[in-house]
Amino acid sequence: MVFLRRTLLLRYLLLSAMLALLLFVSSFWLPQGGARECGSPWQPCLSFYHQKPAPPWAPEQWVEPDGALSLIKECPGQSFQASHLLLYLKSSLANDDDILLEPYLKSWDQLLKFMESLGPMVSFFSQKVQEKVVLIRELSLRHNTEANGKPAGLQTPEAFGLKAGAYRSVRSMMVAELKADMVNFSYRTDSGCRTLLRLHRSLLWLKLMLEGLAEGPDENGQYKTPGELSRDAYKVALAPHHPWVLRQAAEFVFLALPERQYFLQLVCVQNQQEATPILRIIIHALTLVHTRTQQLLAERDMLDLP
Repeated sequence: MVFLRRTLLLRYLLLSAMLALLLFVSSFWLPQGGARECGSPWQPCLSFYHQKPAPPWAPEQWVEPDGALSLIKECPGQSFQASHLLLYLKSSLANDDDILLEPYLKSWDQLLKFMESLGPMVSFFSQKVQEKVVLIRELSLRHNTEANGKPAGLQTPEAFGLKAGAYRSVRSMMVAELKADMVNFSYRTDSGCRTLLRLHRSLLWLKLMLEGLAEGPDENGQYKTPGELSRDAYKVALAPHHPWVLRQAAEFVFLALPERQYFLQLVCVQNQQEATPILRIIIHALTLVHTRTQQLLAERDMLDLP
């Protein structure tokens, strides 16, 4: 019994050490866009993002899967809402084959709530995703402030210029940042284009994980665990772009993910049969946004920005 307790203690200590090392090392290769010092035009306080967002508009070209709106329900008592995520994903698809950044980033606000619902271990991913979302908003605010010649209101969405400024869409952001020499194809710069590429890869990871959750059992009637699905998705979407230390530390995150039933409850269902059609609707929306973003990045040869 004493030996068993010592073994468990050593495992917990090793896990804690790996996570500490992970967060330390990751701070060197991910954009530092967090709101650590807020209150200036370049580091605004972003507390208003915790408020309930207004419903966005939905583009007419969106083809709604049969019965989608009746399937996806509000889940009382939780921050993540699949219906809100779907609405923002739809809103980001502009009619001119572009991606509108304001609803795109609000989609990430919802995805962050989804990730944070999975427990503190997932902060390995969510913390850095949050920094990227904040960085693009800060870059838009900076550009809007410089264009207007005076500081804008700091804690309102309008201040960021995401509705009509250079950062209104992915394409307009690319044009503005290339013109300003903010994007470099040889070394890292904290540009919105580079940051978008990192979000784009993370979106693929989440999409692949949800695709796994929507799949049926294997020939033996067994479902893959969320940890296994996340690991498989990570190997495709993120691992090729991460150093060895981070890839090893990510394994601990997958081990700590909750069971499948917990994921099903996040979309307000009780079993796999109810969850599959809802997950497929969300996957469909994620696929459309990811595919269009991929095309926009490919047009400017930005799929491999350092």
